Amino acid sequence: MFRRALDEYSISHPLAHDSYLINLASPDSELWEKSILAFVEELHRAEILGIPYVVTHPGCSTEGTPRAGIRKIIRALNRILRTTRGMAAQCLLETTAGQGTSLGWRFEHLAAILDGVREPERLGVCLDTCHVFAAGYALDPPQQYEETLGSFDELVGLSCIKTIHLNDSARPLGSRVDRHSHIGRGQIGLEAFRRLLSDRRLETVPVYLETPKGEEDGVDFDIINLNTLRQLLPDSAG
Repeated sequence: MFRRALDEYSISHPLAHDSYLINLASPDSELWEKSILAFVEELHRAEILGIPYVVTHPGCSTEGTPRAGIRKIIRALNRILRTTRGMAAQCLLETTAGQGTSLGWRFEHLAAILDGVREPERLGVCLDTCHVFAAGYALDPPQQYEETLGSFDELVGLSCIKTIHLNDSARPLGSRVDRHSHIGRGQIGLEAFRRLLSDRRLETVPVYLETPKGEEDGVDFDIINLNTLRQLLPDSAG
């Protein structure tokens, strides 16, 4: 039924997100083991459904240190990759806002994880605009946009970006608070989205909305946000 629905609605880039209960950085050994098993199940389901990527927040160190949390993530991913060897479905590490003890809000965190795993070619990154902005990486004006992407490219590599979550941020730059907003109605600003959509380095990367749900004047907010983004597309994109 799922595959038929993809064909019926012409969805060519399905994407999944894992359970928020999974924490690959947990210092609690029982929760860490359960998280590994749960993520393996997520990849199994994606494989069956034909979903190429499963997005995950790298994890929260809770009462542990960030360095220890990153080591736990690397160990967990090595086990997950070994267990799922031969599968087409891959894991994408999502950039986070840095709320609480979450890891992945610094590009250095992602670089350390990718450098530490044994099969980095089976991993990638999901870039979330709200999270990156809240973590302190500016997306506007042009010079700061280039500095942000340049830093990511130097530390991680732009080729690692397999998907983008396009979300505005309800909270200001560097707030480290994860609150999504409608496109152009948050703190990021429309010009940042226009620049990202016209960036040829990212033109083949599929993008997804995670903006708040609901309606305005009887129109679904998803339609409003999509129309806003389409108006920002370069003329050559149609």
